[in-house]
Amino acid sequence: MKLRTVFLAAAILASPCVAFAQQTFVGVRLKEIARAEGVQDNALIGYGIVVGLSGSGDTARNRATLQSVGNTLSHFGINVTPEDLNSRNVAAVMVTTTLPAFAEPGQKLDVSVASIGDARSLSGGTLLLAPLDGPDGQVYALAQGSISTGGYKVQSFGSSEQKNHPTAGNVPEGATVQRAAPLGPLGAEGTVNIILYQPDFTTATRIAQAIRHDLPGVGAVAAHAGKVVVTFGKGASGAVQNISALENVMVEPDQVARVVVNERTGTVVSGGDVRLASVTISQGDLRVSIKTDYLVSQPDGVFVDPGRNVRTAVVPESKIHVGEDEARMVSLRNGATVADLIAALRSIHLSTRDVISVLQSIKAAGALRGELLIQ
Repeated sequence: MKLRTVFLAAAILASPCVAFAQQTFVGVRLKEIARAEGVQDNALIGYGIVVGLSGSGDTARNRATLQSVGNTLSHFGINVTPEDLNSRNVAAVMVTTTLPAFAEPGQKLDVSVASIGDARSLSGGTLLLAPLDGPDGQVYALAQGSISTGGYKVQSFGSSEQKNHPTAGNVPEGATVQRAAPLGPLGAEGTVNIILYQPDFTTATRIAQAIRHDLPGVGAVAAHAGKVVVTFGKGASGAVQNISALENVMVEPDQVARVVVNERTGTVVSGGDVRLASVTISQGDLRVSIKTDYLVSQPDGVFVDPGRNVRTAVVPESKIHVGEDEARMVSLRNGATVADLIAALRSIHLSTRDVISVLQSIKAAGALRGELLIQ
């Protein structure tokens, strides 16, 4: 009777653990972590000129701008030389955008515009027709439209007032696609190559297993950490239907133990799987303060002979103070997370930049069980 009771109690205690393990499965669609090979965006770039600026454009030192204006006017039967032009209402710019995969002629794209001369501001300007080339030298889109900078710069008599970056802006839906986006090969006949956004051997293996499980008759092999080769049998649907079926396969990606630190902004982001070994941290605070007062030494007497080189002198007087607080100590158990570390360091009132320094020291000591990425 006692033995049966023990087994029953063990079963009751074990059942919540099994349910918790099932609930911890966090699956995502394959399309969230990977893409089909050959399906990618393409960068476009072009050169253009912005007109309509209120005296904030390029100066006459930018010969390329004046030449561009002359070439533009020549298309309308107006023949002028760069020497005949003297206007600060024009600026030379570079125009960039991204051509998404499967883009077709007539589709609108947002473009970015940035000055390449010495223009003070592009606010209020209009981008004239500018062709946008791809890496192969072909024109894929044409851009034109009014520029939105979201900033300004005003100068007058040596004083200036500026908000944001007025020499760069956007043209919403300013480009029209003229040529369909190029597509790379999806793979050999009857195959599709799946490319992972974050290469990982464990995740690639899980993808292959999930595809074979959810799509019977479809073969999948992890070629390496960043690619899975999927093979469809005879009588399979077209490439679009096959890729659609692959995109909706649920996969549990492996979590990488990584801590990302941005020293410029003082940001620390940690994954949930980052653990620490047993570690003790001692942090002291040394402060050195130097204060200098400037005293004036005035010669005695009212009348002083200038020939004797006697004059008023400025004498600096410095005071140095050194203070060191008692070192504050924090101890963490084996298996503690980075969240536990940051909470402990916050309890002794360490700043974010001090926390970053401590993380670097812990990594150097070998107590951080994960990757430390410093941006």
